[in-house]
Amino acid sequence: MSLLSQPSETQLREQLCQVGRSLFERGYVHGTTGNISVRLPEPAGGFLITPTDACLGFLEPDKLAKVDASGEQLSGDRASKTLALHRRIYQHSPQANCVIHTHSSWLVDLTLRGVWRDDDIVPPLTPYFVMKVGHVPLVPYFRPGDVRVADHIATLIEAYRTRGLSLRAVMCDRLGPQVWGSNLVSAMAVLEELEETARLWLRSGRQAEPLSEAAIEECRQHFQASW
Repeated sequence: MSLLSQPSETQLREQLCQVGRSLFERGYVHGTTGNISVRLPEPAGGFLITPTDACLGFLEPDKLAKVDASGEQLSGDRASKTLALHRRIYQHSPQANCVIHTHSSWLVDLTLRGVWRDDDIVPPLTPYFVMKVGHVPLVPYFRPGDVRVADHIATLIEAYRTRGLSLRAVMCDRLGPQVWGSNLVSAMAVLEELEETARLWLRSGRQAEPLSEAAIEECRQHFQASW
């Protein structure tokens, strides 16, 4: 079964566990950090989300929390405390069908050393970053589970929309990225490209020059990059 085809609920459960295991094995999460959710197909709708305090490397399809469109849990283990945040992202980004949160070490390290700018945590170093990720603003530090994070991210999504830009990710200071996409594969690709760009910039001593405006404009023209 391809992750890129239109999946059933059963297939989404299996795919979510597969992505969680991949992220865990590659070090994007550790212990019981991180969470993943997916939007369920209509007409029933609702969401699947990883359980609270679950290790993404050892998820079980039948134990994923299932919630309805209003956020009420229907089955599975107790939903992650980040459910409200995920639902706000879905609400403000209708094209999003998956949200991934990790504690990716290069990105967290970046916030400890200092981001490039608050509205762009890393410079646009490569064309693939511009094409696949786009702008990634910094969300100021809030304790894990603080409901103000959801409000802040919703405000950022709308602010960028007024500029004609679509956010695919934000970075929570000292915690990790929240990324989203049309499916599990696209959301994971955003995360991978974002983490790799943070690694490249830190390895350069935060001295690497961004792409020129002419190069970025080419990405806009040829690939409809949201930049």
